[in-house]
Amino acid sequence: MPLQMKLSAITLDCPDPLALAAFYQQATGLEPHPESHADFAGLRKEDGLLLGFQRVDDHRAPSWPDPAVPQQLHLCFEVGDLDEAEARLLELGGGKPVYQPHADRWRVLTDPAGHPFCIVRG
Repeated sequence: MPLQMKLSAITLDCPDPLALAAFYQQATGLEPHPESHADFAGLRKEDGLLLGFQRVDDHRAPSWPDPAVPQQLHLCFEVGDLDEAEARLLELGGGKPVYQPHADRWRVLTDPAGHPFCIVRG
């Protein structure tokens, strides 16, 4: 019988937890965790899942798709309109790698700390 476990948190390493939390808060509308601070910040979903951001000195941003610095983590977000969501995320400080394997179905973007994530048509 499998162990009964509920995913409670996903945490990303980054150089500036508060700034990265602000990016994802603006992108998702998730509520900031009240105990966020300079070394650890979080956003909480209604179901209790915490999206956390922890300070790592000398953080090296992933170099996706180049494997020299692996992507470390990959998040996917469903959106209603790919073009609209991409434009808004770029306005918020996200980036867009040149390589887009299936741009008609999903887009690979990067957050301000360099972590790749995808937006997919929901």
